[in-house]
Amino acid sequence: MTANTPNPGAAIGARKKSLASQLIRLRYDLIPDHLLGEILAKKWVENVAPFLFMVLTIALFGSLIDGFFAPSSIVNMVRQLGEFGLIVLAMMLVIGAGGIDLSVGSNFALANFVALATMHILGWPVWAALMATLAACAFVGLLNGFLVGLLRLRAFLTTLVTLIIVRAVVDMLLLRHAVSISAGFPDSLVWDFIAMGSVFGIPFSAIVLLVAALVIHVLLTRTRPGWRIMAVGGSRRSAHNSGISVRWTVFGTYVGAGVLVGMAGFMYAARLSSAGADAGMGLELAALTAAVLGGNALGGGRASSAKAIMGAITVLVVTNSVIRMGMPSGVGSIALGAVLLLAATLDVRFLKNRYKLLASVYVSPVVNELPPAPPTQAGSGSAYEVNDRLHDVELIGLGEIEAPEDVILDRNDNLYCGSRQGDIVRFLAPDYKKKEIFAHIGGQPLGLAFDRDDNLYVCVGGMGLYYITPEREVVKATDETNRTPFSINDDSRLRLADDLDIAPDGRVFFSEGTIRYEMHDWPVDSIEARGNGRILCYDPRDGSTKTVVRNIRFANGVCVSFDGKSVLYAETFGCTIKRYWIEGPKAGTVETIIGALPGHPDNINRASDGNYWLALVGMRTPAMDLAAEMPGFRRRMSRRVAQDEWIYPNINTGCVVKFDEEGNILEALWDQAGANHPMITSMREHKGSLFLGGLSNNRIGRYRLKDADPDWTSCDHYWGKK
Repeated sequence: MTANTPNPGAAIGARKKSLASQLIRLRYDLIPDHLLGEILAKKWVENVAPFLFMVLTIALFGSLIDGFFAPSSIVNMVRQLGEFGLIVLAMMLVIGAGGIDLSVGSNFALANFVALATMHILGWPVWAALMATLAACAFVGLLNGFLVGLLRLRAFLTTLVTLIIVRAVVDMLLLRHAVSISAGFPDSLVWDFIAMGSVFGIPFSAIVLLVAALVIHVLLTRTRPGWRIMAVGGSRRSAHNSGISVRWTVFGTYVGAGVLVGMAGFMYAARLSSAGADAGMGLELAALTAAVLGGNALGGGRASSAKAIMGAITVLVVTNSVIRMGMPSGVGSIALGAVLLLAATLDVRFLKNRYKLLASVYVSPVVNELPPAPPTQAGSGSAYEVNDRLHDVELIGLGEIEAPEDVILDRNDNLYCGSRQGDIVRFLAPDYKKKEIFAHIGGQPLGLAFDRDDNLYVCVGGMGLYYITPEREVVKATDETNRTPFSINDDSRLRLADDLDIAPDGRVFFSEGTIRYEMHDWPVDSIEARGNGRILCYDPRDGSTKTVVRNIRFANGVCVSFDGKSVLYAETFGCTIKRYWIEGPKAGTVETIIGALPGHPDNINRASDGNYWLALVGMRTPAMDLAAEMPGFRRRMSRRVAQDEWIYPNINTGCVVKFDEEGNILEALWDQAGANHPMITSMREHKGSLFLGGLSNNRIGRYRLKDADPDWTSCDHYWGKK
């Protein structure tokens, strides 16, 4: 077969390969593994299992019992739920801090007795009787808290002892005063309203439960005491090492639980007016079952009012239904024991398997087919041809700075950069030998830009967009944007703002590399290549922030064009440079300027001759390009191989290129040996020199440009001389 003869086998193989590639692309594009991962990562997913269990329980007994859904039956059950739910909240509060309270049943009986004695025998007003009841139960909680929290006795044994003691005290009191209580009859409308009253058809006890649940929810999720409770429950040693008073936190949960139990007992007393010895009997088992069944962690550190109420509903339905179905009394206890065992099993298994499943589906790569890389070899005649022009650059701050990802100079020629310690460092002109901390901003400072008033805007990884005034005051500009409609992932929070530039009207256009991963997890986003990046616009005139371009394969390198009508940006994992029009007939559209780069682009900045400088943060490799077309391989790599052994771009060879408005490459600057700048992430032209920064470097480079304007500065070019 001659060289010009078609090869049918090769053509068929190419078609098969093309078909296989298309099928692979469709599989990873259309089957949304990452959406399942986003769902599993949500906290509310923990509520799905108890919610479904609650619904199934209601449906089961509703189908077995006649009149289960009758209005009178529902109102009566909701009224009981108001009382039982408070006890479950009390148990949840205690186990949230890693404890347990077996005395809730006896404390409930004490509350019932105190309420009846003060109302039926002493004839106190309702408010005084309520205060006395709450105080009595709070005292029991205080005793538990003192023994368990301050003296550090074992919670199970301690509360078991208080259960026995309090129950014995209540029994002795009932022997003396039960007849007097039965003979009394308080004449109080408020007492009657607490017993059987309702608001808009909702029983009073249910309203109290909802208010208590809301307060506890705010406490646990929005206040320092609540965060401390969760921290103590998660790990007491870590909480102690963090400076949290573990003993007093545990003490407070028992006192709070006592108050909740007291309120439940007071409403129970008003409803039944019965001083029977069986009040609260077995309530500790029911409350513990409900708390755990709802999804609250038995070992502490995970607690929720919603979970507690769902568990309370489930247990109440089971116990009431067993009675209504006429089953023997022991069946109820057996059912609760079985439910508790099931709840504990589900709690452990769901947590374990949830995170295993989450780990297997959250990282969800797609086919990232890149165009062929332009040649860079010496003698190839390519515009990217390697050289060693950056080999002998001057070094500034060698060993004195870490991670200067971006560099910029002010009107007085002082040089600024970020550091890994969260500082903005300033090297003073003219020789840049002396440095100072200009401001401490926290986080990882990335992109930098001066505005018209010499405020230094900074993209801070994990924090958002900030600026530093000339007086060195650090001000947050924005850390959130509009959320994408129907998005499972909450992309309103800024995770990785990385570069920016400022338009003539003052609007700040900045990039966010990924909406799924945090600052130090950017390699995971490179594995996905799903297009998790975006370009945003912050308008200081009204403080608004909005997303203007989405679905970018790691957005980076923002630069406003010379005419101010468009914004250039780098798509790092797409190896392309694109333009977003902000004015004119093309406003709102995106076009590609450079469709194929030999490396991964990072920051873009203006040059004094009307062109643009571009940093290539790492060079493409055949293995990396091949892996980009194999999402299954990348997924297995992310699951089975340590992150520091993943396939990465070649970041040991630094490169800067210059291109024009049409995307033509004009020149390339290389440090072929990687001695001075193995990883170049930014460059800034200033008065005839090109200053070089790198996220993995410990120095700033200064390269003297032969034909550049020696008087050109970016501040004066952007905003004019002052």
